[in-house]
Amino acid sequence: MKKFKPTTPSLRQTAIVTYRGVLTTNEPLKSLTHGFRRGSGRNAFGRITTRHKGGGHKRSFREIDFRMEKVGIPAKIETIEYDPNRSGFIGVICYADGERRYNLLPHGLKVGDTIMTAEDAPVKTGNRIPLRKAPVGTFVFNIELQPQGGARIARSAGNYAEVVANNAGQTHLKMPSGEIRKVSENAWASIGAVSNEEYKHRNLGKAGRSRWLGIRPTVRGSAMNPVDHPYGGGEGRQGRGTKRPKTKWGKVTGGRKTRSPKKYSNNLIVARRKTKKSR
Repeated sequence: MKKFKPTTPSLRQTAIVTYRGVLTTNEPLKSLTHGFRRGSGRNAFGRITTRHKGGGHKRSFREIDFRMEKVGIPAKIETIEYDPNRSGFIGVICYADGERRYNLLPHGLKVGDTIMTAEDAPVKTGNRIPLRKAPVGTFVFNIELQPQGGARIARSAGNYAEVVANNAGQTHLKMPSGEIRKVSENAWASIGAVSNEEYKHRNLGKAGRSRWLGIRPTVRGSAMNPVDHPYGGGEGRQGRGTKRPKTKWGKVTGGRKTRSPKKYSNNLIVARRKTKKSR
């Protein structure tokens, strides 16, 4: 992590990820980037449907290959790059046939290393194999939920899932949340953990840096008027005044179960994630 001398009040607590010595280029590969409309939290009528989103620095979208369907062709890592649209580092990989693609990189790889997607690929960081080939205790990321469906799980910085069992055509994975879930053993996953594991320790330091990232201010309900929030109104500082915590729209939150009892994946969950209440 990079920390600063407290020459200003905001720098006193600022801590950001150190990119020097990690990233190898500042410019993305132009052929694999394109412009896109940022999610500003508004619908087609211009009305805010998701609060606290909007603004921020202009970004280019990097086309990340989450399917990695080029099986049996080794690829060499050419660059390690920052992606403003995700927390982990990405890199250009060049396949033996000359094609270049962007990939989400695991922790521990460097420029010049070789990775491969294959059923018989060795179990080493960066390689992609079917879950049935991964030994118990292996850390995996970029995990498919359905075979050939593309990576869906464990894609943010520092994340990984652990293979805890292989049984009856299903692989049991311990998710980053602590949930143990069954996934088809024919689904593919990459070995290792997502890069930039220090991301969770960053401290933005000032409100301005949040605005650069497209995060708009959050106003406390107790600071609003009664018409705007169930916690609003009153002289001076007031308590919540309601039996249970509520959202701005009066919906009960914090304790009420929201998962549907008929959700399709209920029978795939072996153990639910650990919550504060269960701890």
